[in-house]
Amino acid sequence: MKLVVGLGNPGEEYENTRHNTGRILVGMIEEKLEGKKIKFITPDTFMNNSGKAVAPLIKSKKDLTQLVVIYDDIDLPLGKMKISFDRSSGGHNGLESVIKKLKSKEFVRIRIGISPSTPTGKLRKPSGEQAMLKFLLGKYKESELIELKKLSKKVAEAVETIFTESKEKAM
Repeated sequence: MKLVVGLGNPGEEYENTRHNTGRILVGMIEEKLEGKKIKFITPDTFMNNSGKAVAPLIKSKKDLTQLVVIYDDIDLPLGKMKISFDRSSGGHNGLESVIKKLKSKEFVRIRIGISPSTPTGKLRKPSGEQAMLKFLLGKYKESELIELKKLSKKVAEAVETIFTESKEKAM
């Protein structure tokens, strides 16, 4: 089963927050990939327990090769994405939960940038734990959601390439 999981938090209070970027993107790409025999999941667990929702869906090594996890990445600028495979969580607690429950890092992730940047491309990440938390749980501005919508086309193309050709070609 081809499975795309968008990490985030359930509930209205978290809708359109930066930490829900995975959920937002899954909603955007699901309609673009309609009819492609791909299952899209946005777990009803909170971000840090995402592994509890994903693990029961992965029953074999083959299932693991058919898994793509989409999530927010503070280390990438808004509007950019990066595909990776067999890497650490990079400090992302939701992804760490998935890795622990699956007992494997051997699955594809699509990291979605959420950080503002300067015109020269330098990231402007919040500093300090409280500022970071406030930023992650803050809602996107309309202009930022437009950037995500533009990016969703590339994400959909990448997912399709991963499943029809290879993860390497998508990278």
